[in-house]
Amino acid sequence: MNAPDDLVEPDLVTIPAGSFLMGSETGREDEKPIHSVWLDAFAMAVYPVRHWEYAVFVRATAHPPTKFWADPRFQLPNQPVVGPSWFDAVAYCEWLSSQTKKHYRLPTEAEREKAARGGLDGCDYPWGNEPPEDLRGSNPPLEEVGTEGPNGYGLYNMSVGVHEWCSDRYGAGYYAVSPDRNPQGPSGGERRVARGGSWRHAIRYSRCAGRRARGWGGRAPRAAPSRAGRASARPREGRVLRGRGPGAPAGGAAPGPPAAAGYRAGKGRRCAATSA
Repeated sequence: MNAPDDLVEPDLVTIPAGSFLMGSETGREDEKPIHSVWLDAFAMAVYPVRHWEYAVFVRATAHPPTKFWADPRFQLPNQPVVGPSWFDAVAYCEWLSSQTKKHYRLPTEAEREKAARGGLDGCDYPWGNEPPEDLRGSNPPLEEVGTEGPNGYGLYNMSVGVHEWCSDRYGAGYYAVSPDRNPQGPSGGERRVARGGSWRHAIRYSRCAGRRARGWGGRAPRAAPSRAGRASARPREGRVLRGRGPGAPAGGAAPGPPAAAGYRAGKGRRCAATSA
C-alpha cells in the first residue's frame, strides 16, 4: 500500500543516552522515591500528534475516529488530537511505522519524563520551579500546539495541552522496584500511564514527575492505548516519537516555534530559557 500523499513524518529530536533523576519527593506518593534511571538514546517528536495528522490516519485506514472527533471545540488542525484510546494510539504508531518503514511507538514513562525535563534535574516544570501565571482554570479553549516551550531539548507542550499515553502499565509502587536501566513498567496492571497536563483540569499544567493512571478505553484486543499520544520509536533505533513537526499539508498551516527567544510557559509569561 502506498503512503497517503498528505502523510508527513514527525520532526524528531534526539534525547541523549544517560542518567536522570526520576520522580519527586514533594509530589504524590506514587512519584516516590526519587531514583536514578539510565536510558539509552532515543528520539522524541517535537509536538504532540495533532488533529490534522490523526485525520490522515483515519482517512487512510477507516479507523474509527476518537470519541470527541466531531466536537466543535477540537476542530482546529493544529490542536492536539483529543480522546484516542491507548489502543488507538498504538494503532496510529503501527500505521505510521508501516508507511514510513521506520519503527514508531509510544514512549515509556521514563522516556516521557526525561524528555519533559529537558536536561533539568530536580525542577518541577520543564522551565524550572516557578509555576506559570495561568496554572489554574479548567475548561479553557484547548490551544494549538506550540504555546508552551521549547524546553532544553527543543520539545513543546510537555506540560500543558492534553494527557499523553505512555506504553507502560501503571503501578503505584513501581518506583520502589523499578530497574535502573530502561524501565518498561510493571508486567501487569489494569491501567496505563498518561503524562502531561490537560486543558480540562483545574490545574492545567503538569509537573514533570506528575503521573496519571487511565483505563485503556480501547475497542481492539491490543496491548496499549494512547491519550493524545506522542508516538515514539525504539531508543536503540534512535527514534522516539510524540507527534509531527511543522509542515501541515493543505488544510491547515502548522505552527513553528515561538518567534521570541526564551521559554513560553502560558499566556503572558516567559521564563528563562533552559539549557540541555
